Amino acid sequence: MQNTLNSTILRDLHGALIDIVSVMNRPQRDEAMVREAGISLDRALFPLLVMVERLGPIGIVDLADRVGRDYTTVSRQVTKLESLGLLERRSNAADGRVREAAVTANGKALTDKIDLAREAMARTIFEDWPELDILDLVRLMRRFADAVKDDPADRS
Repeated sequence: MQNTLNSTILRDLHGALIDIVSVMNRPQRDEAMVREAGISLDRALFPLLVMVERLGPIGIVDLADRVGRDYTTVSRQVTKLESLGLLERRSNAADGRVREAAVTANGKALTDKIDLAREAMARTIFEDWPELDILDLVRLMRRFADAVKDDPADRS
């Protein structure tokens, strides 16, 4: 198969990714989702709770790296989520010196409500899309996400 990637295609892809990241980083979007979910949660804590639920248990350093914040900020925010009963810290099973954040039952109940709100928003976005296009998008996004997770140094 011939590689037909050219600078214009790659620039268009990058532009689309910037658009997506920009929308996902808008605090108004998170506020709308929290409102739609019928929950009360500081918007700075919202992405951390969701990420821990999806990826946890997860170390605080890894979590900070994934959300692009410094360790001390994320540690304070995890402490706040702990005080709300939404997360707990525990020792890593393989290395007891490593502390990880994990979602509690109350935290999971909250993220379930967020999932329902996110699903409602997605249904609106995709209401005019053919199902096959949505399935293709999901498949290709997963493939792309898996590819960008790899360390570029491993490919050389």
